[in-house]
Amino acid sequence: MTLLDLVAQRYSLRKFSEKAVEEEKILQMLEAARLAPSAVNYQPCHFVVVTEQALRAKIDEAYPREWFAKAPCVIVACGNHETSWKRRDGKDHADIDVAIAVDHLTLAAVELGLGTCWVCAFDASHVHSVLGLPEHLEPVALIPLGYPLDESRPLKKRKEMSEIVSWNGYVL
Repeated sequence: MTLLDLVAQRYSLRKFSEKAVEEEKILQMLEAARLAPSAVNYQPCHFVVVTEQALRAKIDEAYPREWFAKAPCVIVACGNHETSWKRRDGKDHADIDVAIAVDHLTLAAVELGLGTCWVCAFDASHVHSVLGLPEHLEPVALIPLGYPLDESRPLKKRKEMSEIVSWNGYVL
């Protein structure tokens, strides 16, 4: 499968099977995330894998959606603000580096027959507290992970290339 095939097949899964995800597959996904590039190679990412049911229930409180609670695993992607690179104007690249790593992780999931969804609209302070994270680690995204319940895939409407690309300067 080519990279473009993986990208085309990835979608936000919201119908999870009850089947547990094998640790070996989770580790393969995390390896893809570990190998992701980051600003100045500072690698300010930390991932918390949540599979234990009682802890999952507490994480679910940060994003109370029925479909989310059915995912057998959630990966909490965190940015480390102590180790992230900061641009001269103070811009902290932790979120960007986490986003790149999560993208690698989600594409690896597709290759392994798994599905994910990128959740950003959650109560980060609740997750921070539940996981007992140190102050410098910020939960950036929740990634529910599992096997698709069925084969139906939502249609991904994408903008035309001309709407998102300019050559040699901005052109509307």
